[in-house]
Amino acid sequence: MTPTAATDTTRIAMWSGPRNLSTALMRSFENRADCSVVDEPLYAAYLDQTGLDHPGRDDVLASQPRDWREVLDQLTRGTLPTPLQYQKHMTHHLLPGIDRGLLDGLRHAFLVRDPERVLTSYAKVREEPTLADLGLPQQVELFETYGGPVVDAADVLRDPRGTLSLLCEALGVGFDEAMLSWPAGPRDTDGVWAPHWYAGVEASTGFAPYSPGSGDPLPERLWPLLDQCRPYYDALAPYRLQTNPEES
Repeated sequence: MTPTAATDTTRIAMWSGPRNLSTALMRSFENRADCSVVDEPLYAAYLDQTGLDHPGRDDVLASQPRDWREVLDQLTRGTLPTPLQYQKHMTHHLLPGIDRGLLDGLRHAFLVRDPERVLTSYAKVREEPTLADLGLPQQVELFETYGGPVVDAADVLRDPRGTLSLLCEALGVGFDEAMLSWPAGPRDTDGVWAPHWYAGVEASTGFAPYSPGSGDPLPERLWPLLDQCRPYYDALAPYRLQTNPEES
């Protein structure tokens, strides 16, 4: 495909926390013929600045630029292979020193999930998560600054076609049926951290059926963190796109 000039592109920045269905949603957009994706482009800059020891840290640092300025320049002005780009961002990667004004050229959207489910899932990989690991304050900050559509992972699972249709409409791009399923397996576009985090999505061929059950209980030691997370989720949840609000 002929590279698309920067001025002829739509660049979607989807801001999510971890364990939010974010990789499955990236798969959904990547399955469109008109869309290319980028997976957590600020991850190396985040690890470099924080010094945190995440799984696969050395591989992440070697795979991406560590200078956030270089990353944002490419995300906002670089030439693309497709007219549509989907950027999967983790909001906690947006550290305080990063110039938010450089994000002006992006079309922002927000993926949220009930924090109890987030914490239950995340604690299986990192036993002692903190609020800073989840990026909820940055997510609310970005929403208050830029606005943009909000989708809840539960609503995507309840009604993938309906919720994604609303999301695409809000973003000014047409819905594509190809977004509802994809081939199983890894992708060249996956971050090098995929072996540590992506087993479930690599086995998937579409969005899993919605399960209203609570699943595994949240460990008691994380109840205080859940109390910290709730106000941020509650600030965004009223704005989420829903095809059947009465099912919430």
